[in-house]
Amino acid sequence: MDRTVVAYVIYLVVSISLTIWVARTLSRNGRVFLADVLHGNEKLADAVNHLLVVGFYLVNLGFVALYLSDDETITDTRGVFEALSTKLGVVLLVLGVMHLGNVYVLNRIRRRGAMEREQQPPVPPQGWVAPAPGA
Repeated sequence: MDRTVVAYVIYLVVSISLTIWVARTLSRNGRVFLADVLHGNEKLADAVNHLLVVGFYLVNLGFVALYLSDDETITDTRGVFEALSTKLGVVLLVLGVMHLGNVYVLNRIRRRGAMEREQQPPVPPQGWVAPAPGA
């Protein structure tokens, strides 16, 4: 088997495995975070979580597929390791950026929700007071 094909197979197996692992980790831990952000609405948290995971898969697996091709032929074992380290390093960086982007967006949503909760009075109004005459 050609060394370039071996490098492609290893790249795909490792990249897809890493993408699945990160997506599952984000899904499991992000669900709790989303439930807090969405004020305990579990169904909405599950739906948003699922949509985020699907988007994560689409973007990352699309990138892995686009980044698969290489113009140079790998001639030796050293070339396999060099090509894999470069490709996997870039995939890991993209996964990290996507993860940080997700956390940033969720944190912004959470902060906005916290600010909205702070704007509500802690005690509801007790009644209506008529304005003083002559005021």
